Formats: sequence, C-alpha cells, structure tokens
Amino acid sequence: MSLLPPINFPKWLSENSHLLRPPVNNFCLYAGQDHIVMAVGGPNERTDYHMNETEEWFYQYKGPMLLKVVDGNEFRDIHINEGEMFLLPGNTPHNPVRFSDTIGIVIERTRPEGSLDRLRWYCRSEAHKEPTIIREEVFHVTDLGTQLKPLIRNWIENPDLRKCPQCGEVAVAK
Repeated sequence: MSLLPPINFPKWLSENSHLLRPPVNNFCLYAGQDHIVMAVGGPNERTDYHMNETEEWFYQYKGPMLLKVVDGNEFRDIHINEGEMFLLPGNTPHNPVRFSDTIGIVIERTRPEGSLDRLRWYCRSEAHKEPTIIREEVFHVTDLGTQLKPLIRNWIENPDLRKCPQCGEVAVAK
C-alpha cells in the first residue's frame, strides 16, 4: 500500500471549493481500508434521515451546521459550530443541515461486508406523539454519493411515497 501525501486543507479549498456546492456538496478526500474522509459544503436541502451501523465524526471547519437526530423517541437538534467536533453513535438517524458557505469534514467507517444503511423519512404531523417512519430504504453502501441520489429523487418525485400510512398526511418533498 502506498502512502498518500498530506493535504493542505486551506490550499485544497482555495483550489477545489467548487466541488462542495450543490447538487453534490461533498468530495472524498481519502478512501482508506477502514475510514472515508469527506469534505462537505453547504447549503443542502434534504428531509431524509440517514442511519448507518457505524459512528460518524463531524468537524466544522467553517461556519455552523445543524445535525438533526432522532434520539430515542424524540427529534433533537445538535448545533455544531465552527471549530467544534461531534461523534455521532452508530445506528442514530441523522440529517445534517448545512448552511450556505459552510465547510465541514466528516469521517465515516468503510462499511463492513453485510452491513446495512438506512434512509428514513418521518411524518412531522402533530398527530404523532413520537417519530413515525413514512418510508425506509435499506441498502449496503459502496458509494454513498451515488447511491443516495436516486433514492432521494424517487422520494421527491413520488407523492405516494410521501404519504404517512398512519395519519395520511403527505410529507414535503424537500
């Protein structure tokens, strides 16, 4: 295995910040045997909650972000400000909200064979006392960047998928 050179992150950003803008918003800096290191920019616009079996480490390099999570039986907001880091436990549904002109670094584990990620959408109707799942997609991650897009696009384009089976409310597309 050959060693990759260190990355001067401020210099990399000055030359590559265009890679961290919509619609993709992220770029894989390192893809190792055990970990994936991504630079992530804002803004983003998603309503899904991602859940993977392994931990994720968040560091906010520039500006704040909001990490929406489902903690037990309640929705919670975790504010991560510039210069702060946060370790998200595995199996925690989360929706990273990134604002305009913000930059973060995320480190995830390379998914072990047989592990399953989930993409969930929840009904936000006040009819429910706790988080209620409208839809869940289950898949093994090989390339998160390419695998999420068609699932999210399907949710956005198909109102029938967004209808809560319990209360009948149709969730917003994005």
